[in-house]
Amino acid sequence: MSTRDTMELKEETIRAQYEAALGMVFGFDHAPRLAKPLVAAVVAERSPGVGTRPTFRSTIPGMATRTTARPGGVRLAERIEGLGDGLVSPVQAACLNALRRSLAIALAMGETFAAQSGLAELKKANLEGRVPEPKRAEFGELLQGEALVVLFTFGNALAYLIAPHVGPSTVELGEVEEVLTDNAPLALQGALWELDQDVGALATDDARLVAVVSGFAEALMKKVQIRAENGARVSVFTGSSWKVEADGLTIAGFKPAKAAKGGMIAMAFKKPHEVVGNHIAKYQSLRLSKMLMAYDFERRLNPFAELGGFIFTFMGDGKPGTGKTTLIQMMAGLLNDYCKVAGYPFRYQNFSIDQIDSYQGKSGQNAKAFIDAVLDPSVIGFGTIDDIDQVAGKRGDRQSSAGQQEVTAVFMQAFAGAGTVVRGNCTFGMFSNYPENVDDALRQRAGARFLVDGPQSEEDYIDILSLLLGKNHSIPVGDHELFAAQEIKKAVAASFEGHSKPHEEGLLKVWDKVSADIGKLDTLAKMGAYLKAIQAADERFTGRAIKNITDAVKVRAMDFELPDEWMAEPDLFLFKPYDEKLGMIRGLMTPISVEMVIQEINRYADSEFRYADKSDEVAIQGMVRDFGRTEEAKRRYLEGK
Repeated sequence: MSTRDTMELKEETIRAQYEAALGMVFGFDHAPRLAKPLVAAVVAERSPGVGTRPTFRSTIPGMATRTTARPGGVRLAERIEGLGDGLVSPVQAACLNALRRSLAIALAMGETFAAQSGLAELKKANLEGRVPEPKRAEFGELLQGEALVVLFTFGNALAYLIAPHVGPSTVELGEVEEVLTDNAPLALQGALWELDQDVGALATDDARLVAVVSGFAEALMKKVQIRAENGARVSVFTGSSWKVEADGLTIAGFKPAKAAKGGMIAMAFKKPHEVVGNHIAKYQSLRLSKMLMAYDFERRLNPFAELGGFIFTFMGDGKPGTGKTTLIQMMAGLLNDYCKVAGYPFRYQNFSIDQIDSYQGKSGQNAKAFIDAVLDPSVIGFGTIDDIDQVAGKRGDRQSSAGQQEVTAVFMQAFAGAGTVVRGNCTFGMFSNYPENVDDALRQRAGARFLVDGPQSEEDYIDILSLLLGKNHSIPVGDHELFAAQEIKKAVAASFEGHSKPHEEGLLKVWDKVSADIGKLDTLAKMGAYLKAIQAADERFTGRAIKNITDAVKVRAMDFELPDEWMAEPDLFLFKPYDEKLGMIRGLMTPISVEMVIQEINRYADSEFRYADKSDEVAIQGMVRDFGRTEEAKRRYLEGK
């Protein structure tokens, strides 16, 4: 597929359409031709002498069309405002603003299409009555094409702009019927008439209003996509793309833009005891969830971020089936529950392989929209990147697509770029079964490492068997206390102690040599010598690795879990002033010990050696296959001579 040239849809061009867009939102008359009315038109009740905005009247030729029903007033603004108790709510205002902005963008896009397709000249000639007979058919086809372009752009922009307000409410709209393609203004009037009908019939409150607007925009785009496939003159629109900088919206033919949706999330949440094994990963997830809740919306800063013990990015890796998805479900569930109690907005976003686009620049735009949605300082955010080895490409890897390379660049800049600001309201988790395939620099931007190794002990396997079997049986448990092995503090203490020595063979050799040369690592100088020896063994172990290790040590210095009652009763902690929360956290901190530093060095270095060994082995196997193919090709070539 060919790439597109992205142009800017200028803000002044859009704002020039605001008056016309506002006129359509406030009122016009429309007689439906294809759809049947669901509700009566809004009748404005005004005192004598009180003026109102003039209804929208188009002066574009072709608006005088045959109708099959009496015209009715379409007053979307009054329809939406009538849902409240006399005052416009923030949600209603957001919907009205999205409508005006979307209409203005659509009208601006229609003007751009007309100018580039030659329709503008034909319109001028039509006004003067001098359209040549051979051009009349083309004129009609271009008017139809403009109508489709404007309709789709309106639906696309509306779906994009309303997305952050979308919640759990859903409505059944059915197919959009009043799709008129005589010309662009009539097309928009038909769409707005049907939206007005849907709002009147289905929107009983703010939540359902947003659901109706969002659902209508999606349904309109689908209907127009189908109509556009029937050979309409829209090549000017499909061959290029336009960017609306103020909104971050990209218009790329009949392809919907993506925006982060807000509100509740549809996910099967898991409780901590349902995560079997993975003790350190589970413990860190529990603590991180409570850390996020310490965020101060007024100060827009988290005390943990100020103290240096906040996990902004982390990497969760392990074999398939070891519990990465379950860990995500547990953490998202905890945050969802905590935010419900505190009344905080919570936003969960996942970036996956289906957001890699073949159009140049679109994958990077999708990644940027994902990052911006999670970083939003007005919400508690949790962003996950599942199978990041497939989503983000290794730089220099010929197997990686241009879209994957764009995503890698966006993530690297966002996670540890010059403009990165860690407020402590959100965290990003990167998950992979094959972390060795992730770009080294991107992987090192993961400040913490969560080894998701699944059940390990006999007790773990008994617990997971009982958990997955459910309760529809009478099989006795036997000599075992269910889930006792999952007691977090006991299991975590044992897991941390296990890192007093390295696990990976390559790192263990470095450890043994350094220990033999300088003895026990009990001073900063000796630990520094150990770090240098690791770097000599693996040149990818850079200064960023040391920063990640020290950040992990600072997290260990806060080796406490905020009390559950602080989450259940927000007045005890969450709603206190920022400085008071900071003091309460400082009072719980513990001093950094030698053991903490050694364990975190080994934990991080183990993960890097594990990734490096696998990465090297994968590269070697690839070269062996290539050499084998080369030798076989030579043999066949010589035999054929």
